[in-house]
Amino acid sequence: MEQVTDNNAKVEVEKKRPVLRFFIGLSITLTSILLIVVFVLYALSGIKESYLGMNKNSAADTASLNQKQIAKLDNLIKKNSQKFYNLTPSQPYFIVNTTYNRFKLYKNKKQIREGFCSTGSYTLLKSHDKRQWIFKTPKGLYKIIGKVTNPVWRRPDWSFVEEGLPIPSQNDPIRWEAGVLGDYALSIGDGYLIHGTIYKRFLGMPVTHGCIRMNDEDLEAVYKTLDFGSKVYIF
Repeated sequence: MEQVTDNNAKVEVEKKRPVLRFFIGLSITLTSILLIVVFVLYALSGIKESYLGMNKNSAADTASLNQKQIAKLDNLIKKNSQKFYNLTPSQPYFIVNTTYNRFKLYKNKKQIREGFCSTGSYTLLKSHDKRQWIFKTPKGLYKIIGKVTNPVWRRPDWSFVEEGLPIPSQNDPIRWEAGVLGDYALSIGDGYLIHGTIYKRFLGMPVTHGCIRMNDEDLEAVYKTLDFGSKVYIF
């Protein structure tokens, strides 16, 4: 009777062993998974903190660099502005933009007037004796070397060639023509003038033979502001 009981107990133990093994294995597996998850989360947290720290430092370095660059640019602008101010004439001066046919008038280093004008047309004219003229306004730095009120125009040879007329002698009275240059004329040399015009509708266009044409009001302001030796910048 006792032998049968022992055998039954052994049988029961043998039946329970697979179940115990299953639970032990499951426990080990879950523990391993938990450890792996904890490790991954810890590692990711460290990587994140490291990344954020690097970004924070990088942003701070970039901001510091930008501030230094801005400071350098500010200093450069100030230096160049001072150089420009020192190079700007203290006397009145005149600027002509031949591309857009506009002018600016300055006094005491401040702009006091601007507006439209007309400059050279760049037209090529040829005469029967093989002479030719290109009607362009000269560019560069010039000075006022003459001032005249109620100027009278002395017509050059090209004026007659342009109209298909015979060229008169140098002293022929037909060369002199009044009322076409306006009330004032300022000379910058080589026959080039700043003067008025009877063709005001063309102001702002490149239509002249090289001179600078202006309307009456602007011309008067230029004449009264500029003096002998005043600089004229043409570009």
